[in-house]
Amino acid sequence: QVQLVESGGGLVQAGGSLRLSCAASGRTFDDYIMGWFRQAPGKEREFVAAIRWSGGSTYYADSVKGRFTISRDNAKNTVYLQMNSLKPEDTAVYYCATKYYSGRYSTGYDYWGQGTQVTVSS
Repeated sequence: QVQLVESGGGLVQAGGSLRLSCAASGRTFDDYIMGWFRQAPGKEREFVAAIRWSGGSTYYADSVKGRFTISRDNAKNTVYLQMNSLKPEDTAVYYCATKYYSGRYSTGYDYWGQGTQVTVSS
């Protein structure tokens, strides 16, 4: 049973930084991809970033390019999302998710964490 546990959310002022972590367990993830998504109040969930466990290729939404960095520690089965230059519009619940990688990086995820709240004050 795949389990994903996020941590690292909180309250930060605009321009500040946060690092989210997602600890994965339950299987080996060599052929999997890990994604971060977010959902703001009243909005649909949206893709933020993704990284392949094998090889480390990364993908980003245009809204976070240059500000957010996704990385992984394969030995710890943990993926990170470093968020810099945060804006009030980044406020959302952030979820990590994973799936077997089939060529698409922003849709079709099978396993989800419980989410962590990120609030950016102006």
